[in-house]
Amino acid sequence: MRPLHLCINIFSGFIYEQQITMLLLRRTVQAGKHGRSFSASQTLLSERKGLVLGVFEKEGEEGGLYLTEAAAGFDQTLSGKLSELLKISGPTLKQGKSRIFYGIHKDFPCVAVVGLGKTTAGVCGSENWDTSKENIRQAMSAGCRLLQDLEVKHVEVDGCGDAQSAAEGAGLGLFQYDQLKSKKKNKVTTQLHGSADSADWQKGVTYAEGQNLARMLMEAPANHITPTAFANIIEEKLAPHAERVTIHKRSQAWIEQQQMGAFLSVSRGSEEPPVFLELHYNGSPDSKQAPLLLVGKGITFDSGGISLKPSPSMDEMRADMGGAATVCASIVTAAALKLPVNIIGLAPLCENMPSGKATKPGDVVVAKNGKTIQVDNTDAEGRLVLADALCYGHTFNPRAIVNVATLTGAIDVALGSAATGVFTNSDWLWEQLQKASVMTGDRVWRMPLFQHYTRQVTDCQLADLNNVGKYSRSGGACTAAAFLREFVTAPHWAHLDIAGVMSNKDEVPYLRKGMSGRPTRTLVEFAAGLVHKG
Repeated sequence: MRPLHLCINIFSGFIYEQQITMLLLRRTVQAGKHGRSFSASQTLLSERKGLVLGVFEKEGEEGGLYLTEAAAGFDQTLSGKLSELLKISGPTLKQGKSRIFYGIHKDFPCVAVVGLGKTTAGVCGSENWDTSKENIRQAMSAGCRLLQDLEVKHVEVDGCGDAQSAAEGAGLGLFQYDQLKSKKKNKVTTQLHGSADSADWQKGVTYAEGQNLARMLMEAPANHITPTAFANIIEEKLAPHAERVTIHKRSQAWIEQQQMGAFLSVSRGSEEPPVFLELHYNGSPDSKQAPLLLVGKGITFDSGGISLKPSPSMDEMRADMGGAATVCASIVTAAALKLPVNIIGLAPLCENMPSGKATKPGDVVVAKNGKTIQVDNTDAEGRLVLADALCYGHTFNPRAIVNVATLTGAIDVALGSAATGVFTNSDWLWEQLQKASVMTGDRVWRMPLFQHYTRQVTDCQLADLNNVGKYSRSGGACTAAAFLREFVTAPHWAHLDIAGVMSNKDEVPYLRKGMSGRPTRTLVEFAAGLVHKG
């Protein structure tokens, strides 16, 4: 073995329990035949490149580590020094824990090594996700962020045997909305370390970019993302796919012509004109293939209307168009992936504001299908805009309908941020959504659609329906779903209530604090799964 001269200075403040074990190395190496000398500090300053590698815990061996294929190859180029350093720098790297090594390789001044957990991890029935995929997402996200904090500009990422999950973790973990700040976060570009799984890596990059688009739309302030601005951004994002996509930005005159009285009752309080955004993605070679219909609630700011919300946290209602954001982002992603399916996306976009023209509690409005609705709470507006969109969507004879909305605080009380609540009249559709969510780690959970809840919205004093349940807050997520079902005749329909997963504090480790863009990847995975379904 060729001798390596290492001088390792370990600082007295050495921390390895939670995140980083800092190991500073000074090393002089004669590089191969050319005898090129190498200075770690000079390379660090000039190239700013980093590498993120993964290591597994060895089964049944306390303190044992198992290197991924990429990590093992890297270790071999160092004549085993990476393995040696991992052993002497602290305890075994548990899942999600990290160490950084400096100056051990001429091409990578900074190398982050992150624990991937057990090699036997896989689909977990009790957690309803693939633990291995989640571990990879978390690890690659953590490693990339560590190097970003060190102002590394370019990072190569270990595929860890699942390049798609690695790319998702890296892309989602590095995203931060700072467009309006003078001081911005260090921008990092990533690429797969090696080229074995480049197709899967690119797929993961595209999935992450889709969710990040939804995050950007949800996080941006409401004076920047008006209904018109939202529609223009989506049009711009779909421009590269013009040969497969048709976009209609429907005006208020068109909405009135369609007799969408429920939608108009919400938009009338605002000075911003409503937009009914309609997207057609024609990915299937069979133009007659029945489309998947996605409908997203698009309230670009929700003050509550006359039933005004409390001021604390009202600013977060800039993200009340999360349904429209995730639906439109998933169609942008499907187009980028060239999925061979037909998808139609509908996004009724408007603000819910109080004014002299705003709908008042107790007003009765008429939906597109002719049903009358008593609006007892103007802050239960999402179901009103969705009602007309669902009625219109049936005209396309879709194979399935999925509507997505930050609809009720009640779903947050029920499920928190662990999963999206799904209400559906179709066992088949539930199975497809649940299967997709296991793959993405962005979970769903089935909720009841009992007639018990329907009676609470149809027992109404002045109209066919009331927009709130007769027992007020009891089962609020369920009565909202029951209300929507009154505008559905299709046999395969699902309502996804995403209010609980709208934002992230620290629950999902590979997402920073802020609006989450969930469940964009699950919608894309679900659409991709329909390619092989009848």
